[in-house]
Amino acid sequence: MTTRLKITAIKPYPVWVGTRNQMLVKVETDAGIFGWGESGLSGREKAVAGAIEHYREFLIGRDPMQIGRIWQEVYRSQYFEGGRVLQAAVSAIDIALHDIKGKVLGVPAYELLGGKQRDRIPTFASTGDEAEGDVAIERARELRAQGWQTIRFFPVGQNNKDIFEPRESIGATAIMLNKAREALGDNVVLGIDYHHRLSVAEAASFCNKLGRGVLDFLEEPIRDETPGAYESLRTMTDIPFAIGEEFASKWQFLPYIERGIHQFNRLDVCNVGGLTEAMKVAGWSEAHYVDLMPHNPLGPLCTAATIHLAAAVPNFAWLETRAPEAKLGFDNSDFFPVQPRLDGPDYPVSDLPGLGVEVNEEAVKAESFRFWEAPHLKRRDGSVTNW
Repeated sequence: MTTRLKITAIKPYPVWVGTRNQMLVKVETDAGIFGWGESGLSGREKAVAGAIEHYREFLIGRDPMQIGRIWQEVYRSQYFEGGRVLQAAVSAIDIALHDIKGKVLGVPAYELLGGKQRDRIPTFASTGDEAEGDVAIERARELRAQGWQTIRFFPVGQNNKDIFEPRESIGATAIMLNKAREALGDNVVLGIDYHHRLSVAEAASFCNKLGRGVLDFLEEPIRDETPGAYESLRTMTDIPFAIGEEFASKWQFLPYIERGIHQFNRLDVCNVGGLTEAMKVAGWSEAHYVDLMPHNPLGPLCTAATIHLAAAVPNFAWLETRAPEAKLGFDNSDFFPVQPRLDGPDYPVSDLPGLGVEVNEEAVKAESFRFWEAPHLKRRDGSVTNW
């Protein structure tokens, strides 16, 4: 285009969809072309909306086609740069800018990332937060019958709203997983998400209770703030680690990639800094033979952006999908009349311009934000533990 586009509006929409808020962002231009993005900081959407309002003050009038420059300006525009709240805001804006640029050029977003390397995006499905023991194993059988070859379990006690005792969970969970491997055979990929609820000692004990070859990946067993703690755990088990859904920049990934701590990056495009930052993490990971296994617990905008990322990178394993868990309602068609749809266990890669998602803005405006808190879990002695 010969005429430079200008950003004319940036509108944050924290809105309740299904069983959770989604933090949607619309970026408008003077050409009438607009883009949508999504932030991933669930439970703190108001904080992200406030950050977006700050960024809006100086982004109005900027050229939305200059995505990389805008990323740098937004990141460097404050002395206290980075952090999860600010990066969640950056992520939503960056994704919306990719949506705009794809629409302006008439190409899908993956073309902006180097082109398509795969036509279909394999996914992994989960047994559900509420399924435990034999119920979870039966759910895994159903998922496998529906075509999934990669299945994630949740630990016993995952759905507790008040008390979580790690030592009570790890034994029962190990029994469930040992039985699951026997029931499902060796050809299916099995993993579990411990939601960073364990200590190093508890995680090591859990791994030692599993038969060899039972798990193909262990997701977020402990908190991520101290890479050395993960290095210590790495010496105690050979189960591959899947880490990174909480990381808000390439710098947080640095020690994990450089020191060979993990094997799968649970990168979240709606938290890490959007597609711009995600591609940098992907290239760095490729150089160290770490595959992407993106976090995707949000709505169709996050799913679509991650599909384009997955299509464009060589080092990709599986994309998380919550679509089989219909009760969650994150993909409500009233809000998102055009969105990615599973074809069996895969997402076909859309060739629509931009992200390929349509948002019913009037429906979004008509719905309200609802304050929601994740469970504040305690141990039986009354102390606070992780959700």
